[in-house]
Amino acid sequence: MRDAPVPEADALALSARLVTRIRQAVAAAGGRLGFDAYMQLALYAPGLGYYVNGLRKFGAEGDFVTAPERSPLFARALARQVAQVLQAVPGGEVLEFGPGSGALAADLLAELERLGCVPSRYLMLELSAELQQRQHEAIARRVPQLAGRVQWLTQLPERVCGVVIANEVLDAMPVRRFRATAGGAAELCVALEDDALCLQAQPVRDVQVAQRLAGLGLPPGYETELNLTAEAWLRTLAERLVRGAALLIDYGYPSAEYYHPQRSAGTLRCYYRQQAHDDALRWPGLQDITAHVDFSAMAQAACEAGLTVAGFANQAQFLINCGLADLLEAVDPTSEDYLDLAVQARQLLLPQTMGEAFKVLALTRDLGDVALRGFREGDRRHAL
Repeated sequence: MRDAPVPEADALALSARLVTRIRQAVAAAGGRLGFDAYMQLALYAPGLGYYVNGLRKFGAEGDFVTAPERSPLFARALARQVAQVLQAVPGGEVLEFGPGSGALAADLLAELERLGCVPSRYLMLELSAELQQRQHEAIARRVPQLAGRVQWLTQLPERVCGVVIANEVLDAMPVRRFRATAGGAAELCVALEDDALCLQAQPVRDVQVAQRLAGLGLPPGYETELNLTAEAWLRTLAERLVRGAALLIDYGYPSAEYYHPQRSAGTLRCYYRQQAHDDALRWPGLQDITAHVDFSAMAQAACEAGLTVAGFANQAQFLINCGLADLLEAVDPTSEDYLDLAVQARQLLLPQTMGEAFKVLALTRDLGDVALRGFREGDRRHAL
């Protein structure tokens, strides 16, 4: 991050308070804290973690830009898949995890209204009070006529019937980090050296995790992650999903690609002011920390929990199947909006931008013979 600006003094002070909290957690854990516990604190510690401390993080002025903020075409295309499921589930609702700025919810609701398929409720599961306020404002400003259907939650409801959307959610769930050695796998934990945070290796104590890592056949020195938190989250979601579909949209790979020799340093990445780097211990609370999703592991966890894997495709194919090109063609090519929308569509679809890196995994329960339109062509379930 050679060209990244240094955080302001108040931001550095916030990070210092969080580091104190992390030091206390390291001491309480006996000197070594699992990386997943560190990541949980860095991202979600009340009042201090990255996603809950009120600092701006979404959009061009923040640390990263998500697909819904790049273009309304994303939500408008996605709406056609959501509408298909809602039509098959009378009275169904939409539950969005991690709604961010509220852009996806606002655009999705507006398009569902145009399609004559507004959900009975639009539930937004958001832990951050500051982000909840931003989402309230986005809904009130852009779809005030539908504001009465929107409700905010801080925990997963007991029953979900309809469509679950998790866009760039799984990548922000805390992961455990490991390094393959000649004698087996070692777990990378957060410790202290000269009062500074550092990574230290310790033997893997969980027998099942050790067996799972051994089964990957990784060469000595290979570092990687396991997102056991995401798998547990998915099992809980499966228990609550009565009928409908869950759409998991994120960057990642099937297992065969996830553990490719080229990824010997793992997939963990940090984002600060639109720049990516791999120092997860720098400025806790001020930078995003993410890891790519192992979609094979997610699909396996879903099947074991009783869900059906109904589709898997890259984002470009999914959006095209959902009619993104048709939406663009419907715009007057001589209008001021057309050029901007065309550029936005390229960002969503091209392989070198978001089109290939991002994938969509669809999981269903009790949808009968409904063939999800987002996977009519280019379904890659065979690769999972």
